[in-house]
Parts: sequence; structure tokens; C-alpha cells
Amino acid sequence: MLEFIDFQLAEWQLARENYQALGLTERRSIQIGDLIVGIQHNPARIVSTAAKTDAKSIAGRPCFLCSSNRPPQQQGVDIAEGWELLLNPYPIFPTHFTIVSKKHQPQEGFPLDMVTMAEKLPGHTVFFNGKRAGASCPDHLHCQAVKTHELPLMRLIEKRHVPEAGQVATHSDLALDVPFGFKSLIITPDLEGMKVLASVEEIVGKEYIHEGKINVFVWIDLSGMLRICAVPRCMHRPSCYGSGKGQHLISPGCIDMAGVLIAPLKKDYDELTEEDVREIYRECSIR
Repeated sequence: MLEFIDFQLAEWQLARENYQALGLTERRSIQIGDLIVGIQHNPARIVSTAAKTDAKSIAGRPCFLCSSNRPPQQQGVDIAEGWELLLNPYPIFPTHFTIVSKKHQPQEGFPLDMVTMAEKLPGHTVFFNGKRAGASCPDHLHCQAVKTHELPLMRLIEKRHVPEAGQVATHSDLALDVPFGFKSLIITPDLEGMKVLASVEEIVGKEYIHEGKINVFVWIDLSGMLRICAVPRCMHRPSCYGSGKGQHLISPGCIDMAGVLIAPLKKDYDELTEEDVREIYRECSIR
């Protein structure tokens, strides 16, 4: 994949400039219980954070994930049947992929093909934003992938959810003090593991999946175990969402729920307090 990234950055000026700009992004952290939440000031991400996701706005624009509407410089690589891996031109981390369905279809369900993607991308976490849980393009089915070590929640889960604790655990089961609820699954390479994988929708919650109120993460840990984490959601954006006085332009998707809060506006980066962050998570999540 490094060759693919290098090729895209050499050929695509917009992506190259945005990846170079990552070195200039400001970062700070806030301790929220057991979770160290990073706050990243990333102006380029305003494209996603400020995206209009209502039906009228979507109908009035071309789908930027369809191959016919992408920039000619953006090339794809097959990663699973019916899926294409692309370099994300508005990155949060030095390695940031978007994985799109070759067919234009809504951002619905829970793509089990994420398991295949994770197997093809060792060291990465593949994640899925439900259409009402941070997705900025709810009209085209897609996932994303970044390096697992960049995500505080994944690191915390690997440390606390060991196989001896059972194949399915909640944040409460793991005695974790975190500002939102989640379910963690370990899929072992045996019959019990296959049963858990086959029942993943029931375990996670079909109602959240059906309503698009879910953030899902899939990755292979260092021991070779397949892991799935699901964060059920109740709101797409918090009540403080906006750019006015007393508001914060924060639109939590998977990366935010994994412990890296993206602030496109400098004022939000400077002003967000522990109380603000807790309230954003509280409003958007289920405990």
C-alpha cells in the first residue's frame, strides 16, 4: 500500500498538499476517564464536518464517491469483491483510505466485507459510519481505514478486552470509565468465534444498524485475532453543532468516537474543555 500512496501523492497535487499539511496540524489531549482524547485542529476536514447531509442537498450534488465523478488523478485498487480502495484526499492521519462500493447504493446495514478488508490491511482498522452517525456521504456505501495505533479506543480495548474476559464485552464489563458505551467482540478462529461473527448484528443491535445509528470498527490485532467494536449512537451531531458563538463545529464520526476529536475551526480547538467533550459524547452516544 505504501507504493500506492506514494504514486497517488506524486500524481495528485490536492492530496499531496493536504498530506503535507498534516505535519502542521495542532494537537492536544484531554483525559476523559480511562480514555485519552486527542483534539486535532485540521482545517481541511471542514469539507466533511460541514457537509450537508439532508435529502435535498444530496439530490442537488453529484456523488463524489462514484467513479464517474471522482478527480481523474484519484485511482483505485480492488480490495474485496465489489469494493475499491482509494486514497482519502482530506486525511486525518498519514495513512487514510476510503473504501467505496463500486455500486452506487445507500450507506446502510453493516458491511461484513469489512472483515475481508481488515485481513487485506494488516495493522489498519476498517471503520463504518452509519448514515446517522457521522457519515458525510450517506448516499454511497463506503468505509474508511487508518492505522490502528492512531486510535486510542482500539488501543484501550486491546489492553483491557483479553480473550479470557469472554468473546463479547461491554465497556461496563471491562470496568472502563469512558464517555460513551460500546460493545467489543473478539472473533476467535474456532466454532465459537464463527457463531459470534454470524450473530454480530444481533449482538451489536439490529435497530441501531437499521437506523444507521452505529459506528463500527473491524481490525486484526497483533495476536492475529479478529476484533469488532460497535458504538451505538442516538444523534448524528450534538446540539452545540455550528460555527456561531457558544457553538462548536464538531460532527463526530468513527475517528472522533475512537478518541480523536476533529476540530476544523481554530476557535474550537482552542476553546473545547473536558466538560464540552464529555457533553458532545454524551449527547451523541448510548450508555
